[in-house]
Amino acid sequence: MDEKALPGRLPERDRPWVMRTYAGHSSAAATNALFRRNLAKGQTGLSVAFDLPTQTGYDPDHELASGEVGRVGVPVAHLGDMRALFEGIPLAEMNTSMTINAPAMWLLALYGTVGAEQGAELVRCAGTTQNDIIKEYLSRGTHIFPPAASLRLTADVIAYTLREMPKWNPVNICSYHLQEAGATPVQEVGFALATAVAVLDEVRDSGQVPAERMGDVVQRISFFVNAGVRFVEEIAKMRAFGALWDEITRERYGVQNPKQRRFRYGVQVNSLGLTEAQPENNIQRIVLEMLGVTFSRDARARAVQLPAWNEALGLPRPWDQQWSLRMQQVLAYESDLLEYPDLFEGSHVMTGLVDGIVAGARVELEKVLEMGGVVAAVETGYLKSALVASLADRRRRMESGADVVVGVNRFTETEPSPLTAAGAEAVEQVDPAVEAAAVSSVREWRAGRDGAAVDAALARLRADAATTTNLMAATLECVRAGVTTGEWSGALRQVFGEYRAPTGLAGGAGAGSDAGLAAVRERVAATARELGSGRLRLLVGKPGLDGHSNGAEQIAVRARDAGFEVVYQGIRLTAGQIVAAAVEEDVDLVGLSVLSGSHLAAVPAVLDGLRAAGRGDLPVVVGGIIPAGDAEALRAAGVARVFTPKDFALTGIIDELVSVIREANDLAG
Repeated sequence: MDEKALPGRLPERDRPWVMRTYAGHSSAAATNALFRRNLAKGQTGLSVAFDLPTQTGYDPDHELASGEVGRVGVPVAHLGDMRALFEGIPLAEMNTSMTINAPAMWLLALYGTVGAEQGAELVRCAGTTQNDIIKEYLSRGTHIFPPAASLRLTADVIAYTLREMPKWNPVNICSYHLQEAGATPVQEVGFALATAVAVLDEVRDSGQVPAERMGDVVQRISFFVNAGVRFVEEIAKMRAFGALWDEITRERYGVQNPKQRRFRYGVQVNSLGLTEAQPENNIQRIVLEMLGVTFSRDARARAVQLPAWNEALGLPRPWDQQWSLRMQQVLAYESDLLEYPDLFEGSHVMTGLVDGIVAGARVELEKVLEMGGVVAAVETGYLKSALVASLADRRRRMESGADVVVGVNRFTETEPSPLTAAGAEAVEQVDPAVEAAAVSSVREWRAGRDGAAVDAALARLRADAATTTNLMAATLECVRAGVTTGEWSGALRQVFGEYRAPTGLAGGAGAGSDAGLAAVRERVAATARELGSGRLRLLVGKPGLDGHSNGAEQIAVRARDAGFEVVYQGIRLTAGQIVAAAVEEDVDLVGLSVLSGSHLAAVPAVLDGLRAAGRGDLPVVVGGIIPAGDAEALRAAGVARVFTPKDFALTGIIDELVSVIREANDLAG
């Protein structure tokens, strides 16, 4: 019997998804070399990680960029950088995903200009700009402008690509970071679809797209999702996403063609779910999470990028990224997964799971729409508070052991790992000289331009931004004139202003029945009495451009529940702003959270500032993804404690903060 003719087999295998690794660091030239190596290994698409200054619209020589250049992605400050990034890579033949949001229009203009310089026809260029600003206000923190202005930029990009780049996905509605910020599957689906509705409403109401072409708009909307280790639930979540998207686009926007209504998504599996403890366990986590978005043919991802096993330790090396790529290739080419129709069709268990998520997500979506839409839900703080509360619930379950994390809160006994053994360099290191080179490069670029052309292009951008004109034409003029990322963003900041999103701490729930918290509360109160103050005061600070605030917010919530008065001003603060707040608020302790790898620059700047302000006695603690050697350097510089992802018990951390205050004030015990 022909094996290929077995019952249930497809006549032809399903085509594999686009395989990517999320890559970018140090410089455009170094990232270009990494792209070339990955493509040679069988990667079928590119996924560009930009550094935080680029994502937040700053040039490498801006004060806030200090210590951040080239760390979590590649710096792209101008057209020359984009040329170097894709040198020798034919963009007409490439499928490129760019994880960029607030300045998405700017990066797409740079990309399209380089493609045109290569001779590529823009109508053939395929890829994606993430371009979803809503989740930045809720989780990632790389927003620049207020929500209404940001949605206008998103709609302008959509209208432009519909005319000029019809194969491009102009927006990638992103639920990935919602899950990392605490969203349950129901919230992830409901909140992401609320964002999609806001984007489509903005396009429809802008008047830039004829009503009869809304189906074409819907067809180019893609989603970017997260997949956690509960992979059966993740399969149900993706099927629920597809069912609701089909319903919304048919009923709200009148799209009749089922092909245009198809739910199209790419995925990166859960990076923040990876552990520093026993990091070898991350391999099986990544594989299980990949299954959640590939098992179900009717809800299969069309693009997948996997993190590396060591992302909880630092920046992955090329070999680590290769390992993750090979996982995808083994599943797609060695297994028989792609040979069968949907494996869950008719399953009562799966149908029940999907129906439950659909019903709950529909309630969340309707609640947001009743508030006036997702922008109103952001501005009132509803969405952020809901996520902070959900993440607090998740943390409590892990701390109590109700949710098991192998190697962290159970099965912690372990043999020494050869992957992280002494002497083994387990992560990529970014040369500190990278930042100096980027600063020199951008200044040299500015010096070589036609200043009058730059001024004219920026003047046009500001003038157009003050009207309802689509800003893509003015942006392309800026690209050709040699404007920089910081200058483009700065011009729009002048017109639109900047936005500081709600912190969501008001929605943080207490620690409930945490037995250890009562003892910590007593220590907090006793220490305050001994110091002669009403309450202990903790400043939680996020220096630099790192917008991943989940950990800082959870510390703030638990500290407040333990009796601290918490001062938290949100993300993206300079060292000077943090020092000024510490002095003005007369705090007892400063806690700094840095996940971007910029701790060796950001933390000493705060320490130096406190000494200059006459508060060198004020204790400082630091939390983040901090290698052991860096932690030792921070302690030598004067940091009282260093916390890393292995320190998951929040109440224990708060108890340690009390000890730090007591030590700093020479109190016994």
